[in-house]
Amino acid sequence: MDETYLEVEPYNVLFISTGNSARCIMAQSILDHSGRGRFKGHSAGTFPKGEIHPMAVAELQAMQVPVATSGGKSWNDFAHADAQEMDFIFTVCDEAAGETCPVWPGQPLSAHWGVADPAAVQGDDARRQHAFREAALAMKRRIDLMLALPLDKLDRMAIHQHIKDIGAARH
Repeated sequence: MDETYLEVEPYNVLFISTGNSARCIMAQSILDHSGRGRFKGHSAGTFPKGEIHPMAVAELQAMQVPVATSGGKSWNDFAHADAQEMDFIFTVCDEAAGETCPVWPGQPLSAHWGVADPAAVQGDDARRQHAFREAALAMKRRIDLMLALPLDKLDRMAIHQHIKDIGAARH
């Protein structure tokens, strides 16, 4: 008996911050790793720095999460008419959340999942790495909550409310 299985396209998720060097890269990497092919993470910055922060790389390696290699992209790369459509867009820093966003192709659901910028933390390396660990864990908790949502059983409005609630809750 020949059975045909429909391949389901993964949900495309864009994480936006200012520099696209730490929080977004960590979120993208964690989602790609934990999403098990159901989700495809992307990251972008409003003013991308062009490189991944080494402490973000170190934290991902400590979590045994492969590091995304797409650092340095601008959010404009995802805003033009022929850009790949996103299903979800999350701002992860307050600066990016406060900026006027481009018009995104399709109708992505969006929410603010603010996380303090670990790259802005001053002090010795241990203090700074702790800030990266806290940011990575905050993103992982939020991503795990999103992955647990029964997306195939919820309507668009319910999903939107859930992802907004995930960002609003203190995790």
